[in-house]
Amino acid sequence: MSKKKKHQPLDAMVYPRFEGVRTFMRLPYETNLAEADFAIAGVPFDTGGTFRVGARFGPGSIRENSLLLRPYNPVLDVDIFQHCSGIDYGDLPIIPGYLPESHKLIEEGATAIVNSPATPIFLGGDHSVSLPLLRAIAAKHGPVGLIQFDAHSDLWQGYFGEKDTHGTPFRRALEEGLIDPSRSTQVGLRGSLYGPEDADMSREAGIRDITGPELHQIGVAAALEIICERAGAAPCYLTFDIDFVDPAYAPGTGTPEVGGFTGYQSLALVRGLAGLNFVGYDLVEVMPAYDPANVTSLLAANIIYEFISLIALRQKLGK
Repeated sequence: MSKKKKHQPLDAMVYPRFEGVRTFMRLPYETNLAEADFAIAGVPFDTGGTFRVGARFGPGSIRENSLLLRPYNPVLDVDIFQHCSGIDYGDLPIIPGYLPESHKLIEEGATAIVNSPATPIFLGGDHSVSLPLLRAIAAKHGPVGLIQFDAHSDLWQGYFGEKDTHGTPFRRALEEGLIDPSRSTQVGLRGSLYGPEDADMSREAGIRDITGPELHQIGVAAALEIICERAGAAPCYLTFDIDFVDPAYAPGTGTPEVGGFTGYQSLALVRGLAGLNFVGYDLVEVMPAYDPANVTSLLAANIIYEFISLIALRQKLGK
């Protein structure tokens, strides 16, 4: 059996789970990236929100609800910290109320992680933060395949004459050449629209969309086959908007859409991406103020746990 990695969670048999500073999964708070295989970083920015706001409190709530997570993932059969060293990097700096300035700070902060040995996992924040994160990712890896779990395509041209909100990041990412649409898939799109042309935005951009109704019809396994075949072996980025999940399971979000997916389906979809070459992840739009009993934050923490498990599994398999 391999020796455990340096950075791992506190031992719950030594330090009770309710003790200590609230980092993700009780990992060490550390800004030295040299010995980390993955780094958790919060992006507490929600000035890009156009309806409900409050996702700036998402990273803290996700961390709080990650305390029960344990190192062995039985579904993927991987003991994370036998293969990975992980840290909680803290939060990237932002300026509340100032989107362009904050996006610049987010990109700069993310670049430090992206250029390190650690695979970054970002906790939003609203979905506008994916744009500066992708800028940092693409500066190192070139255009990446985007795998997006979301009720909305976030391909709008703009709102009220402005170009950057949580509904526009992937339109800007396409314009800037940050993502490769031929390898990208948007999964779970659903809900009412302003007109039929809105339903065509993904396909017109060259992105494969698996709508919510289609995913319900074809099922998880068939959807994974489409996503993985399209993604191929080149670098990919996974972004998970928690509104992909039905509001019955994840009410704490900014733009809830009925007809979504269960927690189990969400976990199964992420687990099914094992083997893809992910160079970064984010999970966004968790709003604790709308989250009775913390069920949204708890699910978000478990989805992020699956991100970490994918990283550990690649290490285990020598990839």
